[in-house]
Amino acid sequence: MSGATRPAAVLGAGSWGTALAIHLARLGGSPRLWGRDARLMQEICAGRENRRYLPGIAVPLAVLATARLEEALAGAGVVIVAVPSHFVDAVLQAATDAMPAGAVLVSATKGLDSKGGRRLSVLLAERFPAHPVAVLSGPSFAREVALGLPTALVIAAADEALGRRLQGGLAGAALRVYTNRDVVGVEIAAALKNVIAIATGLCDGLALGENARAALITRGLAEIVRLGVALGAQPTTFLGLAGLGDLVLTCTGAQSRNHALGREIARGRALAEVEAGTPTIAEGVRTVSTALTLARAACVGMPICEEVAAVLFEGKPVLQAVQSLLAREPRPEDEARPR
Repeated sequence: MSGATRPAAVLGAGSWGTALAIHLARLGGSPRLWGRDARLMQEICAGRENRRYLPGIAVPLAVLATARLEEALAGAGVVIVAVPSHFVDAVLQAATDAMPAGAVLVSATKGLDSKGGRRLSVLLAERFPAHPVAVLSGPSFAREVALGLPTALVIAAADEALGRRLQGGLAGAALRVYTNRDVVGVEIAAALKNVIAIATGLCDGLALGENARAALITRGLAEIVRLGVALGAQPTTFLGLAGLGDLVLTCTGAQSRNHALGREIARGRALAEVEAGTPTIAEGVRTVSTALTLARAACVGMPICEEVAAVLFEGKPVLQAVQSLLAREPRPEDEARPR
């Protein structure tokens, strides 16, 4: 993705897309960073900084920031999609005529398609069936990646050779990349951890203690595994970087948008107020309903996700949601399906 190879295009100039573009430039490449907000892209070009999403971090001169999709995609060998999940379909549609032949598509968005419940790699493959598709995930706060702090990620691709090629193109001195062939597991883990992070934020907002937080993370992981396996994932994937690693980071890290949203709601703020107060998006809000639809179709029980949805969309008091979880009938820890 650098040197004599074709340049990479990063679609999405939020914190994560910007961080990935900075990382690719650090590796010696000349990535193109696309964002739909022309004013923001002009500001990045002029000041070499994304003040809205990554203030205080320099964007290298090697990064071409543009609001023109055709300019970003021209000649690209790898196209990294890092826009919020509910914008992915529209961006892909807009990119249809400009997508370069042979480009590898990499989903770096941790969410699900809210319209059809599809994993985003499936959406990419349906829109561009002639292009190889992979998924980038793992425990990664954008700001730390942009700063060059040590990070480990996973690149998931059904084609092992493609995974190794992307691994070599993305890895750097401070960024270690592992390969994985379980695309389903990596994507389900990446999407669902955001919902569990909202749950832990709700718990922490009520000051219910570290025992409660640990219980939510652990039982949340059990829910994610149940759904993932029902959809064809490998159980071991959820013990790796995209599973346990990202879950722990998102549920406990101070930079977690989803955890912060849950915490603020538990303290009495409305969902719309919390979302309006930040330019970033907490993907778990949009993921939970889609995940529950998938779970019901697969006959998989997800009580924590059910309670998160009830708090977010039905106005259920947070403490009442916690009490509902505690009042569930006794059952074995390794339950596979609801009774």
